[in-house]
Amino acid sequence: MDDLGNLSCGQNAALVILAFLQTDCRTSPYGEELLSLGKDFNLTRDVHSTGDLLEDGDLETDGHVTSCITAALSDIQPSVELQWPRNHAEAADLQQIAEGLREIADQLEHRVVAEATRNLSRNISASPSEEWKDHLTWEVDRVMKRGVGLEHLPQERVIAALTLTLVKGVCEQTPRLLRTLFNAVLRYFNPETAR
Repeated sequence: MDDLGNLSCGQNAALVILAFLQTDCRTSPYGEELLSLGKDFNLTRDVHSTGDLLEDGDLETDGHVTSCITAALSDIQPSVELQWPRNHAEAADLQQIAEGLREIADQLEHRVVAEATRNLSRNISASPSEEWKDHLTWEVDRVMKRGVGLEHLPQERVIAALTLTLVKGVCEQTPRLLRTLFNAVLRYFNPETAR
């Protein structure tokens, strides 16, 4: 898959964005914001809670993970579990997109990303949230024009990975910005989608 066609649906885009943003989630406030945002979109559930109601209304009561094991692993496991589509092929496609974007993000030059993250954070702090999508677009365009050294990869994916990397960098530093930046990214990927 060389395009991001599956992201035209707002729900699919939201799943891929959340999958990307929750990777290596280390900060508690950021993780809490991710969980809250995922629940608002009905895309996640807290994997550390016992007996969450699932989408189909069944109560999850497998009992295989004890609380002491869950507590011991909570620092290496994401705090949210995404509710992927029931269609396994569609879920696999979306998971593949998210993983591909993470692999591209790992290849981005850290110095360039750090500078762009600082610029984006500074610009959105001084602007109303309605302008955040524009600041995000401007910063992504600026970095892409400088060159990221990934010309051999599909540029649409490089742009998506860079966008999500910048958002994640800003939100890890300032978790309260997650919800508004998440909506800005949804509008960036699909202008008809806004929440």
